[in-house]
Amino acid sequence: MYIDSHCHINFPELAARLPEIFGKMTENAVSHALCVSVNLPDFPQVLAMAEQHPHIYASVGVHPDYEDTPEPSVAQLVALAAHSKIVAIGETGLDYFRLTGDLEWQRERFRVHIRASRATGKPLIIHTRAASADTIRIMQEEGAGTDAGGAGGVMHCFTESLEVAEAAIAMGFYISFSGIVTFKSAKDLQAVARAVPLSSMLIETDSPYLAPVPHRGKMNEPGLVRHVAEFLAPLKGVSAEEIGRVTTENFFRLFRMAHA
Repeated sequence: MYIDSHCHINFPELAARLPEIFGKMTENAVSHALCVSVNLPDFPQVLAMAEQHPHIYASVGVHPDYEDTPEPSVAQLVALAAHSKIVAIGETGLDYFRLTGDLEWQRERFRVHIRASRATGKPLIIHTRAASADTIRIMQEEGAGTDAGGAGGVMHCFTESLEVAEAAIAMGFYISFSGIVTFKSAKDLQAVARAVPLSSMLIETDSPYLAPVPHRGKMNEPGLVRHVAEFLAPLKGVSAEEIGRVTTENFFRLFRMAHA
């Protein structure tokens, strides 16, 4: 059994195909998926999907790439996260790759999400790209990790160095690998995956993006997370089924509000 710990099946290109997507999840032994919020205007769609389908969970948050969008407050995130199907805060974090200029608003938004996570006890889903030093610094300053009384969380779609992974793991965070790890060009990331303990690992698709080999370049979906597990298995010296078993246990350990 596998779990897709991060997807966007509310996006139009996937939402129009839900029966097919759910069927392919079943075919590939993918039991659950976490549909992740990227902004507040679309959050009702994310929540409705989780309410309507028992095997789908949801988060609430505003992605760092969304500049012209309603800014969340701690109180607003806390109120929206009170729903039982909301198992996480995010995705949040920092992205200095796509946006330039004064990004203090991004850092402040990240702090707001961490404070909401601490207030609710629900873990964070963190996106970081070209911003790892500031990401780790703010996580530490705001007490995001379980080592500081926070709820911890996951570094999703991880592409950073082993040093960044180890800093996050030290704070009680999990490291999630997407289809990127299957790419031929991802040798450095594959080395990170070898080194990260399986006990600190999750798997995801980030669909509809980043389809794993052998589907690279096509639209991604939760059923394809199995290919991530199958690729990781020889790197870790275990079976794909063992990757599935442990990452499923990790998922429910981290997202404590979720129920198998």
